[in-house]
Amino acid sequence: MPILWFMPESATILLVDDEESIQKLLTYPLEHEGFHVVQARDGEEALQRFDENAVDLVILDIMLPKLDGLEVCRRLRARSAVPILMLTARDDELDKVVGLELGADDYITKPFSIREFRSRVRAALRRAQLPPAGARSDAIEVEGVRIDLAKRTVEVSGEPVQLTYLEFELLRTLAANPGRVYSRQALLEALWGGADYRDPRTIDVHVRHLREKIESDPSEPHYLFTVRGVGYRFRELA
Repeated sequence: MPILWFMPESATILLVDDEESIQKLLTYPLEHEGFHVVQARDGEEALQRFDENAVDLVILDIMLPKLDGLEVCRRLRARSAVPILMLTARDDELDKVVGLELGADDYITKPFSIREFRSRVRAALRRAQLPPAGARSDAIEVEGVRIDLAKRTVEVSGEPVQLTYLEFELLRTLAANPGRVYSRQALLEALWGGADYRDPRTIDVHVRHLREKIESDPSEPHYLFTVRGVGYRFRELA
């Protein structure tokens, strides 16, 4: 049975959208559930409000005045691991991919239901608060890659590698079971606790980004292998 502190009602959420109607529509259900909402209506104000508040989650529209959401995402991710949920238009597939590659944790496509919105927000906060399932005080080490499960750090050939929350969880999930093939659906379940509303191609983006960080040659991976038509696996122990 889950315990209440897994979902802190005092969490502070930075809501960044230049449309007044969207601000009102999304602020009400968040405040109704006990969250503290900080509003920003352009990219520059978003960065300022982030610096002024201890933010637990950023909800970030892509189309913003002054600085667009992708640039705000890039700047936030350069200095913080805070969960970022991006709001995108229905046909902006490229923006979704770019947002994920810049370090966004998830995206939600307009128009969306308030029920879906609540689900995404609570899932993002839950992931940020909970330790990884089965986490131990030791580490996983495979041919130059060291994953410290307690400290949530990764080193490749002795050099630290900065991963987002979801990149770490993806690497941990695959490396904990070397050789096991995971379907995209299974990885969605492992990382988000469910596959509802999510495109399986999201996994492809995170895998590509992870390869760029841990592989010496991402086009010829040594650790993360694609199993064509199925999903992904981590290299087996020698």
